[in-house]
Amino acid sequence: MNITTLNPTDYSPEIEAQLIQLFRQLNPDLKLNPLAKILEKKDQLSLVYCQEGDRIIGMASMCTYHVLSGSKGMVEDVVVDINARGKGLGRQLMEKLLDIAQQKGLAEVLLFTGNHRQSAIHLYTKLGFVKSESGLYRYRLGE
Repeated sequence: MNITTLNPTDYSPEIEAQLIQLFRQLNPDLKLNPLAKILEKKDQLSLVYCQEGDRIIGMASMCTYHVLSGSKGMVEDVVVDINARGKGLGRQLMEKLLDIAQQKGLAEVLLFTGNHRQSAIHLYTKLGFVKSESGLYRYRLGE
């Protein structure tokens, strides 16, 4: 098993299909953007994944953005296949994203997770993430 960063030149429909299948374990109802289109935005998305044989069993992504308060990363879509959980794979994926954040010179890395995801919260706090008191408000367009 190794953690790989997906580069635009590595894109294939097979990789995309496997990532979508894995993502469905996290959120089966969400409409997904085409991966090829997302990868067109140079250096905006860092997507790391883990393969066991020819099967992708874990993934995590981080979007990078730059605002007046600094350059930041937002972690999204961390998911490990249900049959591969409990082996430290989520930690390895997150550590890889944090390494990428450091290489990019980001000031901070942010993430949101549901209160019901206790194992994820435990992982994030062990990695050094601290829960802030600010709230997240969401406005959905097109509904």
